[in-house]
Amino acid sequence: MTRPARSSADIGDGIVPDSEHRGLVALLPPRLRDLALLARFDRPIGWWLLFWPCVWGVWLTGAGWQWALLGLMLAGSIAMRGAGCVYNDIVDARLDRQVARTASRPVASGRVSKTLAWAWLGALSLVGLAVLLQLRLLAQMVAVGSLLAVAAYPFMKRITWWPQAWLGLVFSWGLLVGWTQLRADNWDALAAMYLGSALWVVGYDTIYAMQDREDDALVGIRSSALRLGRQVRSGVALFYTGAVGLWALAFWLYREDWVALVALMPAAWHLAWQVTTLDERDPANPLARFRANRWTGLLVAAACFVVGNA
Repeated sequence: MTRPARSSADIGDGIVPDSEHRGLVALLPPRLRDLALLARFDRPIGWWLLFWPCVWGVWLTGAGWQWALLGLMLAGSIAMRGAGCVYNDIVDARLDRQVARTASRPVASGRVSKTLAWAWLGALSLVGLAVLLQLRLLAQMVAVGSLLAVAAYPFMKRITWWPQAWLGLVFSWGLLVGWTQLRADNWDALAAMYLGSALWVVGYDTIYAMQDREDDALVGIRSSALRLGRQVRSGVALFYTGAVGLWALAFWLYREDWVALVALMPAAWHLAWQVTTLDERDPANPLARFRANRWTGLLVAAACFVVGNA
């Protein structure tokens, strides 16, 4: 199916409806604005969701607050999430032009050339490299191990109905980096925590994918939201339940204490609230529930700190 070309009025300034800092981004000069939009600096939810598993890995080790390390990992999360978005937009430019929500992206719309996009990707990656070099060798090796998975992610939507599962592996990687920066033991607890994080990502990204189901079906993009069909809420509930169960197992393997399980209850309640209030009939609801996961990440981080440091 061929869509009619979008006019310059349709594309406008490229600030999409789900931008969280529309006024601030609009103040930037056009070129800088496009680069900021390309790296999704207007939508910090992405780097929050990448950063929180890093915090979990650090705080669960029992090494205390570790503010300097968390500051480094926050900078790395912002830079590498931006780099990942730029890479995704370069690879997906043709598909993005065919989806209403993504057609105004800088590369898809032609406002930013692929040459400039690659240069911007390189600059963001240098920030990530600077952070990487501050870590010890084991953590560096773990971090570098994610690059192949990151590079493969944009192609997953073309070959599987579950690209969200691949994203779960990628977006949970910071947990492994944070942990291995501070210790190299309790691998069973770490594995359970990582798999739980991956299921959490599948759940919230399925909610996010609900926004694009009609366009995705037209252009041949696959997603868990399309695969689940009318059972999307049940599917999200299953993913979230699995996540909480694996986190509980991780806490128990790390520390056989009922306090460890009680600490997880606020996060479990918050995920249950997302599922029970998810309304696909309201276009704004899935985006709001997706964004609510920044608070889930905080609640799990608090639980990790209690379990690791109490």
